[in-house]
This record gives sequence, structure tokens and C-alpha cells, in this order.
Amino acid sequence: MEPMEPTEVADQPPVRVALVIGSNREGRFGSVVADWLLGRIRSHGDFEVDVVDVAEVPLPTTLSPSTEATEALAAVTPKLAAADAFIVVTPEYNHSYPAALKNLIDWHFHEWRAKPVALVSYGGLSGGLRAVEHLRQVFAELHATTVRDTVSFHNAHGSFDDSGRLKDPSAPDAAAKVMLDQLAWWGRALREAKEVRPYAG
Repeated sequence: MEPMEPTEVADQPPVRVALVIGSNREGRFGSVVADWLLGRIRSHGDFEVDVVDVAEVPLPTTLSPSTEATEALAAVTPKLAAADAFIVVTPEYNHSYPAALKNLIDWHFHEWRAKPVALVSYGGLSGGLRAVEHLRQVFAELHATTVRDTVSFHNAHGSFDDSGRLKDPSAPDAAAKVMLDQLAWWGRALREAKEVRPYAG
């Protein structure tokens, strides 16, 4: 597939993207991947970014409106609602994505609707791609559109050095550019479409 050319629209605001770090496991590797990705997002030029870290969002799994839940939602829901697009960074645990990520997703509904989602995964031999395919089904149910191209890190721990830098950034950087170009296009296209006709699906 040929990569999309970057969208250069001088009179339009940047696409506001929420970067969701999807693991809260002790010793997680997701923050290393997210830090690398933040550099790629900021250098791309089409985005304004907010970070949503499930490790900092103590939402109970009961989905009950407790004081704890209300406080957590007050911090995270506005970021999701304001986003034009999302990037979800996920590991693969037991052939799927983490429970904390599903919990964050399930606490929200309208915030995801008619918005594009890009997926970045990491893991062992599979690179987290089974988690990605499960997330595509979940986001389809929420009326979100996942972009086609992803970034995946196979044997992720071996891809980065001790300082969190990629040992060979060429392939991941190229994959990130393709994914971000697609996300920028979808983010602008869906934002413009909703300005003309609000999504009522």
C-alpha cells in the first residue's frame, strides 16, 4: 500500500489526538513505547496531543458511579471528549489486551463515536497484533473507525536500549509515519463531516 502524503491545510487547526497508554501492570513497557511515539506525533506536525494513562485513572470495574469513579472520570472524560482522534498503545496479555484498557473503554461511549483510532502494540513474537485485532472489534461496536496501518514491536524489550531509544528506528519510524498520515486524514475528514451533519448512528 502506498503511503498517504501528509495533509497540509494551513487554515485548519491541528488534529487533537488522545494518546492512550493501555497498561497499568507493574513494570510495564508501555511507557517506553509511548515516549517514543510522542516524539513521532510531535514531529509529524498535524497533531496536538493529550496523554491518557490508564495507570493514572483509577476507575473501578463495577461501573458504579462512586465518588472514586466520579473523580477519575472528571480527569479523563474531557480529554477523550475533546479528541478528534485516538492512538491506543497496548501490550498483549494472554492473546488479548489488558483489562484496565477495556475498563477505560467501557466507562465511555459517546466519546469514541465517529472518531478514528490508531493502534500501536508490543509483545513477544506476535508483537501484540492479536490484541490489536480484538480492539478493532470493540471500537467498531462503539462506532469508531480504526485506521488500517499499525505499528507493532515484536520482542519489544530487545528493540530498545536501556535509555529507551530504538536500536534501529528506521522501520518503526516509517511505519509510524504511514499510520499518523492516515490518522490525520481520518481525523480531519470526520471532524469536517460532523460539522456538516452530526453523526446520529
